[in-house]
Order: sequence, then C-alpha cells, then structure tokens
Amino acid sequence: MEQNDVVSALSVSETTILEACGDPPLPETGVIEQVWETDAIPVDDVRDRAAEAAAALPLESVPAGGEVALGVGSRGIANLPAIVAGVVDAVVEAGYEPFVFPAMGSHGGATGEGQREMLNELGVTEEAIGCEIRSSMDVVEVGRTPDRDVPVVADANAAAADGIIPINRVKPHTDFDGVVESGLSKMLVIGMGKQRGAKIAHDWAVDWSLREMIPEITERLLAELPVVGGVAIVEDQHDDTAILEGVPPGGFLDRETELLETAYEIMPKIPFEAVDVVVFDRQGKDVSGQGMDTNVIGRRPFAINEPEPESPRIKRIYVRGLTETTHGNAMGVGSADVIHEDIVAELDAPTTLINALTASTIRGVRLPPVVETDRAGLVAALSTIGVVDPETVRVLRAPDTMRLHRLVASKALVEEARTRDDLRVVEEPAPIEFDDGAFVDPPGYAGASE
Repeated sequence: MEQNDVVSALSVSETTILEACGDPPLPETGVIEQVWETDAIPVDDVRDRAAEAAAALPLESVPAGGEVALGVGSRGIANLPAIVAGVVDAVVEAGYEPFVFPAMGSHGGATGEGQREMLNELGVTEEAIGCEIRSSMDVVEVGRTPDRDVPVVADANAAAADGIIPINRVKPHTDFDGVVESGLSKMLVIGMGKQRGAKIAHDWAVDWSLREMIPEITERLLAELPVVGGVAIVEDQHDDTAILEGVPPGGFLDRETELLETAYEIMPKIPFEAVDVVVFDRQGKDVSGQGMDTNVIGRRPFAINEPEPESPRIKRIYVRGLTETTHGNAMGVGSADVIHEDIVAELDAPTTLINALTASTIRGVRLPPVVETDRAGLVAALSTIGVVDPETVRVLRAPDTMRLHRLVASKALVEEARTRDDLRVVEEPAPIEFDDGAFVDPPGYAGASE
C-alpha cells in the first residue's frame, strides 16, 4: 500500500469529527512568555571554551602522536559543530590525531552511512570540524559485568584508538530517573555501543533498570578502554550553551550527577501544573529521544518499571507534525492522544520500529487517532475531557518540548499569567483562526519556525 493510501485509510476528516462532536465553541487564545534569567556562553566564544574544556582533561595519558576518538551523538545540541571543532583544536594542539565517531546507538537506521548522514545534517562534517569521521556499526566486546555477565561492547574504531573523549549534553532522561541520566556515561554505554550495545542495554533494563545498569557498565568501560575524559554540555531554557566542562574519567559519575541537578533546575518546562489540552507543533528525535520529552509532558507510558513524572498533569496531547531532522522517526508518538495526518505521511516505519525494538519501547510507537486538520485535532481533544467552558478551559500550544519560551495560551491561562512574575502576556486573547483547517499563528508566536 502506498503511503498516501495509508494516510487516507487512517485519517478522519474534519467533517466527521465536527459531526461527532457538534462543532463546539473554542476558547480565545493569546500569547504568553516565560521570564527566564539565563547566562549563556556567547556563540563566538563557544569553540574556544570547548577547547579549554578538552585541554583540561588528562590528555598526557595518551601515547605521543596517538589517535583520539571523539564520540558525537545525534541530538539537536546547540552549537554542536563549534563544540566539536573546539575539542578537535585542543587535541591537535596537544599533539594527537583526532577523529570523530558517531556515538548514537541505533539511530540513522542502524547503518554507518545513516549515522554519518545524521552528523552531516547536524553540521558535523569533516570540513566543519577539521578531522576525519569514521562511521561504522562494528563493535567489539571489551568485557562483561561482574554479577550478571552482561556483555559490554564498544564502537570498534573507538576501542582501537589511544584515547576516547565523548562529547554530550547532560540532561534528564526520558525513560528513567537516576544519579546519572542522559550524558557522558549514557553515551559510553548506549551511544558508543552502537545498535548492538543499545539493544543489550535496553533488553537488560527490563529486569535490571537503566538507573543501576548505566553506572556499572560505565565503570567497566572506564576500566577497559582508554577514556581520557569527556566534554559535558549543559543548555539553558533557551537551549543555548550554558556550561562546557571537561570531566575526567574519575568524575564521570560524581560530577555528572552534579551537572544533572543543574540541568534539571534550568531545563524549560510547561509553566502550569494542570493543563486540559497541549498542542505541539512537532516532535522528533532531535527534540528528545522519545520525540517529546517525558519530563516536560509528565507522561512515560512506554517505560518499563519506571514511574511517571508527578507533573504536569495534561489531559490530552495533540501533535501536528515531525521535525525535518528526525527523518520520519516517530519514536514516542504513542505519548500523544491525537495526531495530524502529516505525521503519518512523513513517518518512516522501519526506522521508527528499529529504534523502538532497540530501546524495548514498542508501546511508544503505537499510532494514536489520526485527524485531517488542526481544527479536527483540537476539537477531538477538547471533546474527550468532559464539559468544556471556553472561558475556563486550559489550552496551551508550543513549538515542541524543547522550545517553551513563547506559548499560545487560552484565556484562562492568560489571566493566570497576569498574576505571576515568571510569566508575561505578549498578546491578548482573540478567536482562534484557521486557514483551511490549519492553525494560523497568532501575532507574537513563531510556531514551528522557532
């Protein structure tokens, strides 16, 4: 069946939705803004600051003239090419030969060429960073865990190098809570493990949680491989680079725990404890490993043996599309309650399923109800939360779970924003406008173009 036929078969028309729901009155919406105090590293300084972070690592442990493998992932990290280039600068300045290897588990369709292409689209090219990229899915076994005898594997190119430096953002993980979550340790265990390592880790996580596994396997990798440290990145609420720090091997767990606490404090969040309907313009792997950050939406319906976040409490989520950079990977779409037909049209089923199988989270790719238009999606969501009063219903719209600075908000939320110091009203409420069923962005809101 052709993709267009699949979309037609699954999508429910706006007419059908309105007939079923009675074309209810919709709330007026305005635009609000979160007031954040940030201290980002100036963009022009990022490369030099990354070089300083790498230079602080114990590079002298690498043999003279040796090769140093730099692990780079697939996430949408701000200033990533400049950060990687800065680390390359430091390694070259110290007299070594750097090369980059993709440390991204099964992403890129679990192929070496696919992972190279993902780096290319993130701007991490050989020309931009000044060194070779070696992309392969080959791994070698470097040891086994002491109690469970779980194989520990690593990228073959990295394992053959004289030194290894992972470069990664430290942030809350979408699937579990632990002393370390997304960051340097996880990149070693899952990213550097390629598809095989990622699959091993997630298979064992069903019975042996990731919060326990990642520290233990990290210690094994640090003992068996020439990891000279990592370059940790923490981003602020605007997803700008706030911290660049060289973390020596002995600090991977302790220092990363401290950086994780900082990341939790400054990560962007939905500024309300309870919301009736949240609309996201897009989701994607470049936004979050689960398409939508579970820490932002307060949902973790596909994680095994892991509790959901306590807040926010969102009754319904409607998602309008996929990011271009996710290449049809709709991992985490199962967190939504309703989706636009554009997601089905853009969905790459094999890539999505490979990711879900590797992560043992196939529930995360269950397809929610599909609607033809935004009007249909909003009406469908509102019609399933009980009696709705347009004056009091709490509706929010955001570009995605990373970009939460300016939000479209229903009248009730705009009125609440007036009473808070951490929120500012940008545009007064007005009737929602549609163009052939699609949302018209109100003044002051950039939508998916942010």
